[in-house]
Amino acid sequence: MLDAHTQQLIIAAMIALGAAGVIFAVIYPYISGERRKDKRVQVVKEAGKSRRIAASVGSASEATANRKKNVAESLKEIENRQKAKEKVTLRLRMERAGLDASPRDFYIASMISGVVTGAAVHFGTSSTPLMTLVAAFIGTFGLPRWFLSKLVKRYQHKFISELANAIDVVVRGVKSGLPLNECLQVIARESPEPLAGEFREVVEEQRMGVPLADALDRLCRRVPLAEVRFLTIVISIQQQAGGNLSEALGNLSGVLRDRFRLQMKVKALSAEAKASAMVLASLPPGVMSMVYMTSPEYITPLFTTLPGKFMLAVGAGWMMCGVLIMRKMINFKF
Repeated sequence: MLDAHTQQLIIAAMIALGAAGVIFAVIYPYISGERRKDKRVQVVKEAGKSRRIAASVGSASEATANRKKNVAESLKEIENRQKAKEKVTLRLRMERAGLDASPRDFYIASMISGVVTGAAVHFGTSSTPLMTLVAAFIGTFGLPRWFLSKLVKRYQHKFISELANAIDVVVRGVKSGLPLNECLQVIARESPEPLAGEFREVVEEQRMGVPLADALDRLCRRVPLAEVRFLTIVISIQQQAGGNLSEALGNLSGVLRDRFRLQMKVKALSAEAKASAMVLASLPPGVMSMVYMTSPEYITPLFTTLPGKFMLAVGAGWMMCGVLIMRKMINFKF
């Protein structure tokens, strides 16, 4: 049997060993570097996680950008294919100009224009047969088509200047409870030309059983403008998916008015540059005409001698280049 003093020593030693074990277990990670290792591992894990998140975000944004790029390229390719398939015939160009005539009438008018132009150059300037043939060729194939393109632009300008008002008529009619077909009939009856004539075609096609979307597609073919395409897309989406047609058309009307206002602003700002280009382009032939009228013997060698004709041809070529450059500088696309 151990005495009481020895038992107390043993108990104290066991308590001391337990306390030392607890203290060692607490301070061991700090001594051995385990805590620093855990911190380093945690930092590495968090860095890897942040890199993975950043990579996933970057890959998601990159994927979104790639999808947008692919969609834009697909739309552009589809548009190019449609333009390649769509052949603009002479009859369609005459329809776009608002001319109620056949291609035969256009060819007859082109032949008359060529004969008149060739005769005017031959008898008016006493030129060579080659110059007469060139003038007749330009009068037959150049002037009529240039005049037709001018008519098309004027027709489209008149149409687009009244399209926003027509859309406002549709918006007020839809808000008052009228169906869309009735609103289109109101436009066909009360709008000015050429807007009334084009929507009259749409209404007549609907009466013959053509769906509204197809009738509007034909309208876009006759009037190939972005604004008309916007109107077609808005109405087609509303018919397929539903929604508030008056609100959509009201927003479209505001967009069209802003586009037309921008167009007029650009035209006003470029008027001075266009006037300067016209003055510069008309100055050489004007001076030559005045010199010819005041002293023809001074300028006649320019038309009769070979060096004079060569200089005249070179000057005309450079003048054409200058006119084309000025035209490129004052024409703005928006």
